[in-house]
Amino acid sequence: MIGIVNYGAGNIFSLTAALDRLMVGYGMVNTENDLEKYSHIIIPGVGHAGAAMEKLKSTGLVDAIKKLTKPVLGICVGMQLITAHSEEGDADLLNVVPVKTRKFDKLLNIKIPHMGWNAVAHENNPLFLGVEDNAQFYFVHSYFIEYNPTFDIAAASYGLKFSAAIQKDNFYGVQFHPEKSGKAGEQILTNFSNLSL
Repeated sequence: MIGIVNYGAGNIFSLTAALDRLMVGYGMVNTENDLEKYSHIIIPGVGHAGAAMEKLKSTGLVDAIKKLTKPVLGICVGMQLITAHSEEGDADLLNVVPVKTRKFDKLLNIKIPHMGWNAVAHENNPLFLGVEDNAQFYFVHSYFIEYNPTFDIAAASYGLKFSAAIQKDNFYGVQFHPEKSGKAGEQILTNFSNLSL
């Protein structure tokens, strides 16, 4: 069963609607004790990474999340939160994965935010089991996670190559919105719910 970290910075409705469609059980994580109730944890997130980190700190969950040994999935800003630092608000984040979240450069001659469907090239990772390589996923973001082959499990290109998905140990992150990405996104959520460590 999935626990969704409820810290006031996630679009929880679209995520829970997707989990309902998949008949995957879930509940809300509001306190440290709630983390014990679930086998898998999702950190959702939309908006400003710095502000999201402050909201997460206010829950008192930061240390407990960093110590988790069960599968954890950060989605969009939730993915950015597991990195070390974001240029958005010059914010120090959870630093679970030692990479940085950077702002797309207007010099790349691209529209910011990056919004819409984009192909994702992925590695042979259990999170992408049954997902075609270069499948299309839905993105909405102005900041990206720098590409690092040590932690990258899927990459996309938008003016430059960036990490669309990362992993370190039991922590996973996806920059796209699986809950808005049709069948491929639903496969990601199903795969995550089936992960065992």
